[in-house]
Amino acid sequence: MRNDRRLSAPGQLAAGESVVAADSAGANGALTAGQPDTPLAELAIKHGLRPSAERPRVLAYIRSLWERRHFILAFATARNIAMYTQARLGQLWQILTPLLNAGVYFLIFGLLLHLNRGIPNYLDFLICGVFVFNFTQRSFITTSTVVTDNLHLIRALRFPRAALPLGYVMIELEQMMLSLGVLAVILLFTGEGITWYWLLAIPVLLLQTLFNVGCGLASARLGSNVNDFSQLLPFLMRTWLYLSGVLFSIQNLDLTGNSSVPGWAVPVLEVNPAAVYITLVRNSILQSQRLSAPGSKPYDAATCAQWQHAAAHGTTVPASQQYDSAYCAAHFTLTHFWYFGIGWAVLALVVGFFFFWRAETRYGRG
Repeated sequence: MRNDRRLSAPGQLAAGESVVAADSAGANGALTAGQPDTPLAELAIKHGLRPSAERPRVLAYIRSLWERRHFILAFATARNIAMYTQARLGQLWQILTPLLNAGVYFLIFGLLLHLNRGIPNYLDFLICGVFVFNFTQRSFITTSTVVTDNLHLIRALRFPRAALPLGYVMIELEQMMLSLGVLAVILLFTGEGITWYWLLAIPVLLLQTLFNVGCGLASARLGSNVNDFSQLLPFLMRTWLYLSGVLFSIQNLDLTGNSSVPGWAVPVLEVNPAAVYITLVRNSILQSQRLSAPGSKPYDAATCAQWQHAAAHGTTVPASQQYDSAYCAAHFTLTHFWYFGIGWAVLALVVGFFFFWRAETRYGRG
């Protein structure tokens, strides 16, 4: 039977219309018809659902990174191959760039400024320092823009964002391995023999890689928040290079009568992380550095004084005295440098990881 009753005006009932109060429970039941009694949050948990913007727990985050390890390595290899495809020399630029830098430094600081005084086999000393520092420097610079350069990937796919800076550090590690191959050939031509000490370079590079990963994660977050950070970073890296003993021996600074360097500055420079890893690699693969390192021989004041005089007042140290620096006292032994290397790697990795992880849900926004 059709109901012909109409509303005479908005909000008013027709004449004779009776108002029946609806049961509140019935009304609520009608409004919630078809909805389960269980809260939606509990249902999401029951079916394994979670908010897309929720930061994962630390262990789950690490596990997801480990599950993508093959992708990270494949990504690094592919980027390495594609990086120089537009250049005529292609992959050779991975080796030529640090070699050309080392050549320029050798010309300016070795031949013109004579920073090679008291350092045997200065060319190998310099090339080794440039290669090792370049590994850390490139890791910092490339990861500083990794978030902003990959916004399309971050916004399109769900994956742990730390995979990106990890992949870029792996790119630099692969280039470092190529550089070490070239360095090995150079060492053989310059008279540095192959010894079992070369194997010590493997754990050193592993520690440096862990350090670079931690710093790369921190650099990636800073670069995503502060656009000017990537512009400032090259200047900071260049200053760090000059303070890390790439071009000169930090251990010899206070031995050659350089009064312009405060006494406290030498041990501080020696323990900076870049200098630590450079020293460890040099002592691993350069026999000339192991034999001439201060403290590697019993202290002999007279022999040390003769070497100091030759290094401070001559353009070169006579061949008969080049290794006499080993009889001088040292602030730290090689064992100390291993402790420093381990400590810097652990500290950088832990701090860098948590610093990056805490902003996991903010990458790629706005």
